[in-house]
Amino acid sequence: MKFDTPAGTNPIDQGKVVGRPTPRIDGKFKTTGTAPYAYERHDVAPNQAYGYILGASIAKGTITSIDTAEAEAANGVIGIVSTLDHKPVPLGPMNTANLFGGGEVQHYHQAIAMVVAESFEQARAAAHLIRVDYARGEGSFDLKRAAPSAEPVEDSEKRQGDFEAAFGNAPVTLDATYTTPDESHAMMEPFATIAAWEGDKLTVWTSNQMIQWNKRDLAKALDMPIEKVRVDSPYIGGGFGAKLFLRADAVVAALGAKQVGRPVKLSMQRPLTFNNSTHRAATIQRIRFGAGEDGKLTAIAHESTSGNLPGGGPESAINQTELLYAGENRLTAMRLAILNLPEGNAMRAPGEASGLMALEIAMDEMAEKLGMDPVAFRKANDTQVDPMNPERPFSKRKMIECLDRGAREFGWERRNPQPGRNREGRWLVGHGMAVGFRNNLLMKSGARVRLSGDGIVTVETDMTDIGTGTYTILAQTAAEMMGLPIERIRVELGDSDYPISAGSGGQWGANNSTSGVYAACVKLREQVAQSLGFNSDEVEFADGQVRAGERSFPLGHAAAENDLTAEDSIEYGNLDKQFQQSTFAGHFVELAVDAYTGEAHLRRMLAVCEAGRILNPISARSQVIGAMTMGAGAALMEHLVVDKRFGFFVNHDLAGYEVPVHADIPHQEVIFLEETDPVSSPMKAKGVGELGLCGVSAAIANALYNATGARVRDYPITLDKYLDRLPAVA
Repeated sequence: MKFDTPAGTNPIDQGKVVGRPTPRIDGKFKTTGTAPYAYERHDVAPNQAYGYILGASIAKGTITSIDTAEAEAANGVIGIVSTLDHKPVPLGPMNTANLFGGGEVQHYHQAIAMVVAESFEQARAAAHLIRVDYARGEGSFDLKRAAPSAEPVEDSEKRQGDFEAAFGNAPVTLDATYTTPDESHAMMEPFATIAAWEGDKLTVWTSNQMIQWNKRDLAKALDMPIEKVRVDSPYIGGGFGAKLFLRADAVVAALGAKQVGRPVKLSMQRPLTFNNSTHRAATIQRIRFGAGEDGKLTAIAHESTSGNLPGGGPESAINQTELLYAGENRLTAMRLAILNLPEGNAMRAPGEASGLMALEIAMDEMAEKLGMDPVAFRKANDTQVDPMNPERPFSKRKMIECLDRGAREFGWERRNPQPGRNREGRWLVGHGMAVGFRNNLLMKSGARVRLSGDGIVTVETDMTDIGTGTYTILAQTAAEMMGLPIERIRVELGDSDYPISAGSGGQWGANNSTSGVYAACVKLREQVAQSLGFNSDEVEFADGQVRAGERSFPLGHAAAENDLTAEDSIEYGNLDKQFQQSTFAGHFVELAVDAYTGEAHLRRMLAVCEAGRILNPISARSQVIGAMTMGAGAALMEHLVVDKRFGFFVNHDLAGYEVPVHADIPHQEVIFLEETDPVSSPMKAKGVGELGLCGVSAAIANALYNATGARVRDYPITLDKYLDRLPAVA
């Protein structure tokens, strides 16, 4: 189905199922421990052996030898896979790091061997008996030190007007530098795979967000036809972008299974989740503003430097600055430093999450220079068109509505604008806000729907559910389209034998995958009408019945003799070129700082979001509060500490890498504006999964400044960075 004109009225607009708060249909499996995650698929292949990965103990250099003799003689060992026995395969463009093969070491904990044994414990013990000799190379591990020699990223510099002249002539200016650290996904389920061969065909039961990307890259890594690879991933215990890409667990499990002639299962040990996987790369961001006395920005510049492995890309922290605020003279640019740390790549809201951490502090600093309220300053610089292309309007842009609603619900008018002046006993209380922004991305997505004689509709697509509620929103879509209660819909996900979907990531999954189901259901409705002798233009699907005029039949009657099956994909024209499609939020935070110890405590958080039609308010709210929690971690505690001598992340486990817990965030509220965007898709929806993260860290930073008067521009904002600047205790 081609979607190239703004959507008119369609069956989704009925709102009988879509848009209603609906408990997750997979919730009972997750809460009872019966959801089949990758490592727990004991029934899919008999006689499974266990694998254990050995990671490199240097960050850069070459392997001169691997001695496996002692490990091979250990109890229970079936075989050992060595990187020296395989050629490296450059996957690109999604994967920068070499996952396995060859003697070059690109980063610490790179997979260099895997032991296959009868038990996990035997495999682990034997892995530590492998002797590896290296020729260590000179590495670069410090972004600050490497930044002066960082190279401009090709085509990243964008200009409009004359920034330098406008900045030089502006009566009020800001020139500030902000830093964000390396961060890790730290999802609950580690990377895990079971691999089994049947002749020359490989099946992997794995944990991956993008089934077709995984299938394509696994076939390439193993130098085999793509049609001989099957990937199955029905449940994923968190991904946050790390599981967008093929990782070493799938590659070495497949190689090990082929070598020993048995299915092999393995789970990456937690340190490898940090050092072997991708991460959000650190940034150094310089922001310059020029404004008139009226508060209107006349000059905007945002330049960001980040690091990655050779061949990798930057953390695109300037994305939002190209679109978020008006200003006729603009400059954005990125630079990339070559570092020998693990691969920097997509992590929830790549680009905007880091960029807004800096931009929205800078907006607060500029508002203070102008003597303006932070909300009013942002509203004064709203735009309804792409600032870099004024002929291109936003499809929907209700940033001001988000801010007004948020300010009203939060009680912003009671905020004391004087930093460090609001006390409650020993507590310094602050209030902060920021704008959230994330683009809406359109991707082709397909599905197959099948109607059986009992009136059950089955949805099949390789779409994944990473804890976001995909099973439920796809069931809601099919139920709305076919006039059924959600209990009459079955959803099967994550199998590469099913039609290719958009996959989960970038907050593009919900809108595109439901649109693919919509397209398939349109075809199925046509088949049902034809089977029952109806004119498809006059048919109504409701309450399990198909009606036209005076005639009515149960839906299953159309498939009484044979199942009816329809398959289609949603494809988009150039609407995203004609209109800028984005999502917006207003984030508001109250935070208290102990005047004696400097400890910061979040008291309440509010997000008001505009993201088109909200398909399921329950799961959408969960996505946003989860993202807000993640933003709190980024603001106050999350930081991959780099050993700058040897090039690895020191705090590479869940004991050392701190993330927020329930006690850290006592109250969160989410409000969705009642809104649809007819340009986005037939569903008129957009994404929310990353919007809830974008901007919230800066809102926390701004609240801490309001509480203490100490402005911190380097994340995470730990108390050592402001303790000596707290107001004196009376």
